[in-house]
Amino acid sequence: MSRVQLIEVDNDGDGQRLDRWLRKQFPHVSQIRIEKMCRKGDLRVNKGRVKPATRLEEGQTVRVPPMPDEAAVDYIKADYQVSDADAAMIQNCVIYKDDDIIVLNKPAGLAVQGGTKTNVHVDGLSEALKFGHENKPKLVHRLDRDTSGVLLLARSGKAAQGLAKAFQSRDTRKIYWAAVAGVARPKLGTIRFGLVKAGGQGSEKMFCVHPKDIDGTKGAKRATTDYATIHELGRRVSWMALVPITGRTHQLRAHMAEIGNPIIGDGKYGGNTQSNDGEGWGAQLGGEISRKLHLHARSISFDHPITGKRMHFTADMPNHMKRTWDFLGWEEGQAEADPFNPEFG
Repeated sequence: MSRVQLIEVDNDGDGQRLDRWLRKQFPHVSQIRIEKMCRKGDLRVNKGRVKPATRLEEGQTVRVPPMPDEAAVDYIKADYQVSDADAAMIQNCVIYKDDDIIVLNKPAGLAVQGGTKTNVHVDGLSEALKFGHENKPKLVHRLDRDTSGVLLLARSGKAAQGLAKAFQSRDTRKIYWAAVAGVARPKLGTIRFGLVKAGGQGSEKMFCVHPKDIDGTKGAKRATTDYATIHELGRRVSWMALVPITGRTHQLRAHMAEIGNPIIGDGKYGGNTQSNDGEGWGAQLGGEISRKLHLHARSISFDHPITGKRMHFTADMPNHMKRTWDFLGWEEGQAEADPFNPEFG
């Protein structure tokens, strides 16, 4: 077991996520251990508490608690072995690639990063996305396991830093498609409820907080979502476009449930067994409709981190959503590329 260490972030670490930076210093330490050190406050940056995703800056000091020796560590990080089938699967997800970035259409049900009981994930499978580069591409943002759609990876540190800054400055625009219960009123609007994590260790559920109560609620963060109704079927279900202005955990799912229009198939926020019998609240339609989450990152627009060129990519819906669209009589061509700005594209 090592002693407490104070490590200064150098130029190579500037802009990197804390968890990835730490794994370079201590390759044998698991992501689970890093997350636990952050939760307990043992791992700090400039004496402040941090999250695994905190971006480091050159000159900052990272306090690293005593670390287990490689031979005694409770989890040894082995080289991620990608099967031929998994390699073919993730390579088939590639929408676009160049020397700096890769754009995927992530399947629903595939986790982005590893965790408890998660053996197959994009971060590990990215070993199959080197395409001649020495290092595997780096994740620059995340999607929930059950959310499908466009996901960016950077093929160099410079590209990762550029994309991270684009996300932080909100120059990146993401449009999601969702099938939701009922019809939102009004049909075009903005949701501004804050979000706070549920109590209890390991809980990943978020609760909404009224905007006037955010400042007085410990741990609450401001969150903003724009929404537009593309099509509706009576008063029972709607096809909606959602734009997360902020990027909070489960933001779209929690926001839609809060206004009474939970996303179809969302057991966490829409109820596992609650059916939707009209304009009432409930995330299960029954019949031929899949019980899988109907949330898809349809498109993304951003400035290329190296060339500066504006890029735009669209991802096909997963099969379970295509079947729902067919069943409800909706056609993809009924939606503008950007429902909030119909002249776009």
